[in-house]
Amino acid sequence: MTALPALSDLAEEYEFLDSEDRYRLLIELGRKLEPMPEALKTDATKVRGCSSSTWVYPTRLPDGRLHFLADSNAAITKGVVALILSAVQDRQPAEVAATDIRALLDPFNLTRELSSNRTQGVPNMIALVRDTAARLAAA
Repeated sequence: MTALPALSDLAEEYEFLDSEDRYRLLIELGRKLEPMPEALKTDATKVRGCSSSTWVYPTRLPDGRLHFLADSNAAITKGVVALILSAVQDRQPAEVAATDIRALLDPFNLTRELSSNRTQGVPNMIALVRDTAARLAAA
């Protein structure tokens, strides 16, 4: 299992980069996602509203924490998914459900940096992660 960098560390680095280097950072971040088995890339795990094919699948660690597997057929989108997951990966469901992921992503100003095609699925990715966590926290 590969650990994603802390979102605060990414924000510090991101702040000092130009647009081209920000794209590179997102692509590199996406490469840090652990491989998602093809069998999990189904209609049920597909993120709706993304212009690219993007999948997110929640798993539970032995201690109950949530660990998400994710993939996309677009490198930048995969990086955006990894950025979202950096905010919540390997945390307890109640903590993930209570996390304001959108606010944590504000320093990255994704709507300014990326085309609307690349960011249109972001609210759906965030909702999927938080809704899954809320459902598991309530169980």
